[in-house]
Amino acid sequence: MRRLLRDLAAGRLQIPEALERLRGLSTEDLGFARLDRHRALRKGFPEVVYSPGKTDEEIVQILTRLSKGSRMVLATRATAATYRRVKKALGAQARYVPRARLIAVGSVPSRSVGKVVVVTAGTSDLPVAEEAAVTAEMMGARVDRLYDVGVAGVHRVLEARRVFEGARAVVVVAGMEGALPSVVAGLVDAPVIAVPTSVGYGASFGGMAALLAMLNACAPGVAVVNIDNGFGAGYLAARINAGRGPSQRKRKKK
Repeated sequence: MRRLLRDLAAGRLQIPEALERLRGLSTEDLGFARLDRHRALRKGFPEVVYSPGKTDEEIVQILTRLSKGSRMVLATRATAATYRRVKKALGAQARYVPRARLIAVGSVPSRSVGKVVVVTAGTSDLPVAEEAAVTAEMMGARVDRLYDVGVAGVHRVLEARRVFEGARAVVVVAGMEGALPSVVAGLVDAPVIAVPTSVGYGASFGGMAALLAMLNACAPGVAVVNIDNGFGAGYLAARINAGRGPSQRKRKKK
């Protein structure tokens, strides 16, 4: 994109030719997938690969193409076997976070900005919580973790209130009755992103009970993502975090 704009400014390209090239920059057709090459320009982070339903070879091809020109690319819900295929193709730039089930290709941000806190009700919620935490970290946020502080022993979250100081966003991951986001939202001034998990016994209905409880939270400032959607929560938290960074505040002052 920069090279195209430089060529246009220098007169090496005419506007019709530049427009034609821009059309080709927006998507890339791999035959089985159409890659969104402009996602990072629009959203601040490249397209993320959802692994289930794709073959290992398809995931390798997508990550290989997306990683060209992108600092960091992610594949979610990936298996260790898929990672081994990616590692063989892309080498040292690929890494795997088993608990989060994430493959990351590229360089980790050298400096973290702001603060996101990720909280879980129980240890069974850890895979979803780690998906959120690692996603936010790969998008440049500093992440503090506060795990196993559910409402069955609510004193645990009260004792750790200082962890929330300075947080720009808080992700709360809970299954069972899904009450923890309301408790946390009543304690902090940052927006709370609630993540219902499919953890629980029969009447939890695979996370539906927690989802409905979170949607009915009486504490203000709670937004809810889908069941087990740690990636969506981490992405949103990172965008909120970046949106309140120093560069944005300076622009507002001007």
